[in-house]
Amino acid sequence: MKAIAVDDEIYMLETLMEAVTASADIEQTEGFTSCSAALTYAADHPIDIAFLDINMRGIGGLGLAEKLTELHPRCKIIFCTGYEEYAVSAFRLHASGYLMKPITAEAVQAEINHIKGVKATEKLLTIKCFGNFEVLHNGESLPFKRKKAKELLAVLVDRNGAGLTAKEICATLFPEDSDDAKNAAYLRQLILDLKNTLKSIRAEEVLQHDTPYYRIDTNLVQCDYFSFLETGKPGFHGEYMSQYSWAEETCAMLQFEK
Repeated sequence: MKAIAVDDEIYMLETLMEAVTASADIEQTEGFTSCSAALTYAADHPIDIAFLDINMRGIGGLGLAEKLTELHPRCKIIFCTGYEEYAVSAFRLHASGYLMKPITAEAVQAEINHIKGVKATEKLLTIKCFGNFEVLHNGESLPFKRKKAKELLAVLVDRNGAGLTAKEICATLFPEDSDDAKNAAYLRQLILDLKNTLKSIRAEEVLQHDTPYYRIDTNLVQCDYFSFLETGKPGFHGEYMSQYSWAEETCAMLQFEK
């Protein structure tokens, strides 16, 4: 998880940062002593979880939480304060948690564990790989600006959560085109299209970019292919992403597994 911690008292921020970074679930933490600095950062960076003091100068923790969830709808908000009277306002904002100061690493981890449990149940997309590749949201086919953007998602789904570099993706999407510069430029556009499509349904977390790798967060997707690999239950009947020739190798592997 990528986290931010915000408290306008530097000593309190240092204590909060120490508690947050102690968690093995947090891969990156950025600390800020002002709401404006936190928002500037949030405008250009992904955030999974935000630990916010409530009683801060400027727009305050409650106002900051509203702005953050506008930028990152699925960002989890954990309020950190010494004042119990703020609890009602916090939960009206659908905060994921509420910690009383002084903040401890144990308390932070307990909130993270709760969030992980909730997140594991959230399925933002339904993906069908057996037969033709189809992507559904709330039972409806998800429209893509370009067919290749949908195929890009299919390539990442095929890897079952493993990462692919841009070069590896291009080799799959454009096997007969040797113009690397053109392919790389086109891929950047496809990635942007895919991000915008997912963002339109508040499912942007499905696509992960851990430089230099792109991957799918399989925990956020309901997929017949993933389920088959995990449980071995019937469901595969000999067809897999039938519209894509590059999927034949995986299809053969599934035939063997069956």
